[in-house]
Amino acid sequence: MIPLAKPFITEEDKKAVLEVLNTRFLSLGPKLPEFEKVMADYTGRKYAVAVNSGTSALHLAIKALGIGKGDEVITTPFSFIASANCILYEGAKPIFVDIEEDTFNIDPTKIESAITERTKAILPVDVFGYPCRWDEILSIANRYNLKIIEDSCEALGSEYKGRQCGSFGDISTFAFYPNKQITTGEGGIILTDDEEIYKLCKSWRNQGRGESDEWLTFERLGYNYRIDEMSCALGISQMKKIEEILRKREEVAGYYKELLGDVEEIQLPKEPPYPGRVSFFVYVIRVVKGNRDEIMRRLNEKGVQCKPYFYPPIHLQPFYKELFSYKEGDFPVTEKVSKEVLALPYYTQMTYEEAKIVARVMKDVLSQNF
Repeated sequence: MIPLAKPFITEEDKKAVLEVLNTRFLSLGPKLPEFEKVMADYTGRKYAVAVNSGTSALHLAIKALGIGKGDEVITTPFSFIASANCILYEGAKPIFVDIEEDTFNIDPTKIESAITERTKAILPVDVFGYPCRWDEILSIANRYNLKIIEDSCEALGSEYKGRQCGSFGDISTFAFYPNKQITTGEGGIILTDDEEIYKLCKSWRNQGRGESDEWLTFERLGYNYRIDEMSCALGISQMKKIEEILRKREEVAGYYKELLGDVEEIQLPKEPPYPGRVSFFVYVIRVVKGNRDEIMRRLNEKGVQCKPYFYPPIHLQPFYKELFSYKEGDFPVTEKVSKEVLALPYYTQMTYEEAKIVARVMKDVLSQNF
């Protein structure tokens, strides 16, 4: 079995976590602000608030901008469901805009037609680590006085025109699940240059405590979105080798380009149509000739783990259809892409020999008549 993903954990990472276990701080200790500083410095941000998941980070981002009942947030239906759910958490409504077929990201040319007097923000997603067209999105936001929530949860290390993803939004987010570029086990982070947003998110993360951190004194309704010290220590250790990790992952993408680039039944990820760096979270191909689901089933049978990303898209998830009466045909590009995409095994320590096995099995499956 060649797995779809696996975390890249070194002896240094293990040592960093074990060192925490030898202290009296397992939560809210010195590793938390250290990890936050590492992430803020990496993206050129003033403030960072680490939390227990990317979903928590997105939720607090929505809340910090005062988005609530009756408000609308423009976003993409082609994403992990948390990027839309976070809007629902505060009683607002996600307004979906279809995607670009080549990048899988929200199509900026379709955003303006979705803006109403209730629109408060745009929440673009750097899908699979592919940078959005940030110049165009920011220009629209400025013209209509809208806030930007940047969901870069899949895009740590990606760049758009020389700027790090995570540096564009009024609030930006990363996530650190085990299949991400770096991992903290579970975890996420909020990044901003706004001091008031920083203070609010820091308070909400820890049950609503005030700036004094006075024991059992709470200034507002908050949540238990804390991240523990072991996770922060792991994140710090992983970030020490972020460029090595990104380079290795780029090498793996290069293996696939070499081994599968001439296979006409599939389409590999395209190069960005603008200056940028793609830090792949997963490696997703499109099946342009053949039955994607049958190909996927046969690959899994032969020991090459693969999955569809993202299928069904958010607007066709059962409870979204029930809440908003979405149906097939509402977002045709998203629906077309979601029926074709297939994630292949992809992880930092993947070897050329493993990629060769994936390519051999893929070609074998595609050669069969079905």
